[in-house]
Amino acid sequence: MNQTPRSFPVVLAGFCAFVNLFLTQPILPLLASIYGASKAAVSLTVTAATLGVALAAPFAGQVADRMGRKPVIVWSAGLLGITTLLGATSPNLHWLIFWRFLQGVVTPGVFAVTVAYINDEWPPEKVGAAAGSYVSGTVVGGYVGREIAGLAGEYLGWRWAFVAAGVISVAIAFILAQTLPPERRFVKGTHASLLRPALAHLRNPQLLATYTAGFCVLFTILAMFTYATFHLAAPPYSLSPSQLGAIFTVYLVGAAITPIAGKAADRYGHRNTVLVAAAIGMTGALISLIPSVWAILVGLTLGSTGVFISQSAAVSYIGTVAANARALAVGIYVTFYYVGGSFGSTGPAWIWEAWKWPGCVALILVVQTTLACIVWFAWSPKALKATVPPQ
Repeated sequence: MNQTPRSFPVVLAGFCAFVNLFLTQPILPLLASIYGASKAAVSLTVTAATLGVALAAPFAGQVADRMGRKPVIVWSAGLLGITTLLGATSPNLHWLIFWRFLQGVVTPGVFAVTVAYINDEWPPEKVGAAAGSYVSGTVVGGYVGREIAGLAGEYLGWRWAFVAAGVISVAIAFILAQTLPPERRFVKGTHASLLRPALAHLRNPQLLATYTAGFCVLFTILAMFTYATFHLAAPPYSLSPSQLGAIFTVYLVGAAITPIAGKAADRYGHRNTVLVAAAIGMTGALISLIPSVWAILVGLTLGSTGVFISQSAAVSYIGTVAANARALAVGIYVTFYYVGGSFGSTGPAWIWEAWKWPGCVALILVVQTTLACIVWFAWSPKALKATVPPQ
């Protein structure tokens, strides 16, 4: 009865959410060339998806608090596959941005609800490890999606990336229907609306700090990799779409390290874990300034690893400080997280125009410093004791 669930289905759910979400990132220079569009315009194919996630996440949490976790996860995975396949039919950039937005809208049913499922079904002392395994699934999914896009963009045409990712997502939906265990500890929500429980979460200083930290986390990773793509596509590096897709291989380092980091958060505390992760990320950003492809790859490896560790710690910390309506609490976190991503993918475009890659790195350092300050002051044991009632 109290047996810990298997991690594989939640890892697969994380893979599904992220194999689609950043599909266009390695082919942004290609799309700019095909459509004769600016960097800011084609970056909207990333921003539209993250904005869709940000807008829909609280509602996905509310639906899951009422209907249960598994049905929402399975149906959302299927809809994600369908909207991805429809993205392949886009006749122009405007339609591509539209379908990318709809992909984002259905993604929280997989992403946010799986995090709530973990916080409900795993024992508290094992939530960090389970969240780490889940984040590893998201990392591998993000890598595979970008690799598919890079290879398809160079050899087959970018539309085939959407076809492949859509088919994968539909297949995963069927697998999750068979392998994801039904909830054992789920308690149906009784809230009449989003407003009251959402306001309660936003008044919780620990949760508000965690939401702000989430904003910083995805801002960092999207600013780093979106503009590293433009940096490496330009002279003197001049990497091709398939080579740009291959740079996301560095994500696999994060996939290997994140489960270990999840266990470290359980053992040493969430705050200490994020502080170390922020230091790793800032070190990587500085190394990426060295004018060498290999140095840039090392910098991106450290930067992405630091971000994934921070994300793992943050999503498990929510379960510590949210006493009820956890799916909604996670949904609000996802909103902040992806609003950060929306700013991170498009906002630095103007900094890029003025200062290129060094300007983007400076911005990343500011955001990571902000993240470290937030967790240092707001995630202290004293602050946690003052704001979280005994369970």
